[in-house]
Amino acid sequence: MLYISLLLLALGITLVVLRRREVVEFRLATLTGILTGAVGLLLGLSTFTYVVEPYEVGVPTTLGKVGTTWQSGLHLKSPLTDVTTFSTRPADLNLTGNDTVEVRSSEGGVLYADLTVKWSIDPEHTLALYKLAGSAEAVQQRLVYPDSREIVRNVFARHTGVEGYSTQREAITAEIDKLITARLAPRGILVNGVNLRNVKPSDGLQKAIDQKIQQDQATAQAEAAVRTAKAEAEKRKIDSESTAAANTAIANSLTDKILMSQCIEAFKAAAEKNPVYASPCGSAGTPVIVDGTKK
Repeated sequence: MLYISLLLLALGITLVVLRRREVVEFRLATLTGILTGAVGLLLGLSTFTYVVEPYEVGVPTTLGKVGTTWQSGLHLKSPLTDVTTFSTRPADLNLTGNDTVEVRSSEGGVLYADLTVKWSIDPEHTLALYKLAGSAEAVQQRLVYPDSREIVRNVFARHTGVEGYSTQREAITAEIDKLITARLAPRGILVNGVNLRNVKPSDGLQKAIDQKIQQDQATAQAEAAVRTAKAEAEKRKIDSESTAAANTAIANSLTDKILMSQCIEAFKAAAEKNPVYASPCGSAGTPVIVDGTKK
């Protein structure tokens, strides 16, 4: 920009000088020279200022020397100063498509994990990140990207294929989030969340997972059937014990006098229809005459 402004300023001055010396006959040359010089002057003045946009941090460098960071706002600078800006807004690292992470389970099966890592730059560490990476794009490519892929592989390697594919998805996501945060935080990179969007097993692993799920379901059904059978057997045992106890209690309570009294009462009721009724309720087989009319 500085060179362009100097060139325009020189061109404008040249046109004005040539017109006054009548080297150039057209008056339009004077106006053109003035406008060109004014544009060059304005461009030259703009090289002495720089505006850092909101949610950005600027890092100035002058002839290879790195200065202190600039916050958002207008700043005066040397025309020889270059400014590299870093956005502090959250950014998404999408590990999908060609960047899908190929991982292996603890059993050696292959899975493909799609995830998104939400990260942002800590403004207080912008200068260190500039010295380490050079730009915001380089921060993602040199730090966030490789570290995230490495951690994802390490976490899945501690889980089985079934756990990574279905049963432990939430726990794995939380573990990945925790480890990436711990890895990047000392470098001034804030992790705002990890979203494990999809985990797809390879064809061979999918077949093994389906077989394992079917075996688990069959085992669960068999265990449920055993529990049901044990419960029914226990119920039958309790019923039989209750019946036996009741029969024993009845047998112990039925004396000869009680049996004779109940027998007489029964035949007395029958004698209501037949005034004289002989019943075998007597002792030693002696019949007892129940007269329904005389009571």
